[in-house]
Amino acid sequence: MTALVELSGLEVFYGASQALFGVDLSIEAGQAVALMGRNGMGKSTSIRALCRVQPVASGKVVFDGTDITGLPSFRAARLGIGLVPEGRRCFATLSVDENLIAAARPGYWTLETVRDFFPRLAERADQQASTLSGGEQQMLAIGRALMTNPRLLVLDEATEGLAPVIRKEIWETIAKLKAQGLSILIVDKTLAELKQIADACVILERGRSVWTGVPDAITEDLESRYLGV
Repeated sequence: MTALVELSGLEVFYGASQALFGVDLSIEAGQAVALMGRNGMGKSTSIRALCRVQPVASGKVVFDGTDITGLPSFRAARLGIGLVPEGRRCFATLSVDENLIAAARPGYWTLETVRDFFPRLAERADQQASTLSGGEQQMLAIGRALMTNPRLLVLDEATEGLAPVIRKEIWETIAKLKAQGLSILIVDKTLAELKQIADACVILERGRSVWTGVPDAITEDLESRYLGV
């Protein structure tokens, strides 16, 4: 069976500085995979390479059997890669509905289905994104990504900086999307929540894939060595 996503031997540079030294990652259709590691270990760079925002010096990015390593980011997005970026990055001066419509592509997710999924966004439809709470902005960022009707949803620190009750709501949202069969790549630091969602975990250390396995196989030693503060 061909993986939906296959990153193999990725090497990435920022100028003369090398950030990735051979990252490997695989995601099957319908699977949720967690990309883990301490800050600065290459998680966001791996996502940027996958979404074709960051050039790849060596290695391959394969999506649904097609090598997309050389594609520009907009073409990768059209193939079905939807990104919820770190920091949410909603269009501040646009309304909720305008943010959603700006990303729309044909498919199941429409303004109506996103509103049904996130009733709070329906309530704030005409409100400027900059006036929303952090949790509401995160819902909007997820809704905007869903409006592209992705085959893969990429979530970069989707719960960071949110109050515990809102974090719980976002995790429940992710679980619902997985139950609908959406493939998901998650970057997050909270192992307890990831264990409830992820089918597999990939741990990065200094730009390298150092461990891959199921969440329950992450021992205290592994957690201390690669994930601890």
